[in-house]
Amino acid sequence: MGTANKQRVVVGLSGGVDSAVTAWLLKQHGHEVVGIFMKNWEDDDDSEYCSSRQDFLDAAAVADVIGIELEHVNFAAEYKDRVFAEFLREYAAGRTPNPDVLCNAEIKFKAFLDHAMRLGAEKIATGHYARVRCVAPQGGVLDPVHARPGDGRFELLKGLDPSKDQSYFLHRLTQAQLSRTLFPVGELHKTDVRRIAQEIGLPNAKKKDSTGICFIGERPFREFLNRYLNHAPGAIEDEQGRRLGRHVGLSFYTLGQRQGLGIGGVKSTEGPQGEHAPWYVARKDLARNVLVVVQGHAHPWLQSLTLVADDTSWIAGHPPADLRCHAKTRYRQSDAACAFEARAEGRFGLRFDEPQWAVTPGQSAVLYDGDICLGGGVIAAAG
Repeated sequence: MGTANKQRVVVGLSGGVDSAVTAWLLKQHGHEVVGIFMKNWEDDDDSEYCSSRQDFLDAAAVADVIGIELEHVNFAAEYKDRVFAEFLREYAAGRTPNPDVLCNAEIKFKAFLDHAMRLGAEKIATGHYARVRCVAPQGGVLDPVHARPGDGRFELLKGLDPSKDQSYFLHRLTQAQLSRTLFPVGELHKTDVRRIAQEIGLPNAKKKDSTGICFIGERPFREFLNRYLNHAPGAIEDEQGRRLGRHVGLSFYTLGQRQGLGIGGVKSTEGPQGEHAPWYVARKDLARNVLVVVQGHAHPWLQSLTLVADDTSWIAGHPPADLRCHAKTRYRQSDAACAFEARAEGRFGLRFDEPQWAVTPGQSAVLYDGDICLGGGVIAAAG
């Protein structure tokens, strides 16, 4: 590749294998690559659960092997203001937010993108499993590496590895953000990424994928939230209003939750069929501070044919024109066929062909047209 095609690309290096291979691939293609390690959380950073120090050491070792500079940037203040405060507000209101969606919109593709532009970057890149496509006004597809804002319509596509696709978490990205973003590993399967990492001798080739919420890491979730939220214990009731036990605070439960209810031995009054069926969280009665549970995965209270979403964000800059699409109401879910209806004040409604399980206010409803992610919104209510 000649110098005319060379780009200055700033890569978010997390210490994981995906971002490491991202940086290596870009360097192989002749780009000038700079690594940035984002520190987004500072509270109890020395605890056994928070691995940011080890992650930074891993990122530094990767940068050394690839032969790129690495800069350490602290976005903890922005994170607390823009992501964590909103996360707590949602939990306090009885909803279950998705902080990874917020983190991508506010930190990784806003604070980080702004920082990279100040460093003279033409593009940023992350290790997400997704793809960017630029469609020219006359219909041709442009190489996203060299496409510039204004060259065409930028689309967000699912990653090629269906088991790793992360477009759900990226659905709030805008045209301006996508026009500056590359996702090199989105063109690969995870097995190929691991193989490349081993072949080139990356020190983190066998590192486990991180799990859990970005700022909580692997620590017990209830113990973490306990520090930040007021919690008032209250009754657990079934759908008839029978009292079955006590909850420790409504914020600590999510719709569809089965574990940790403490009522496993309670029998149903519905006769032999229901006696051994597990209990699931079905509703939160905030006014009475009551957690309502039902028995059986297929219980009607856990099924929804419709939802309403607000706080919408569309990748094309406007809602889809087509009234038929597919949607996910949680990350680990197959696309479900539905009818789309744009509503006033930026809201939208979905009516699914088949009932959806445990549709949860606060989570994201993300719309797709085949492999193209259209955008979405935050679930306000389900019916």
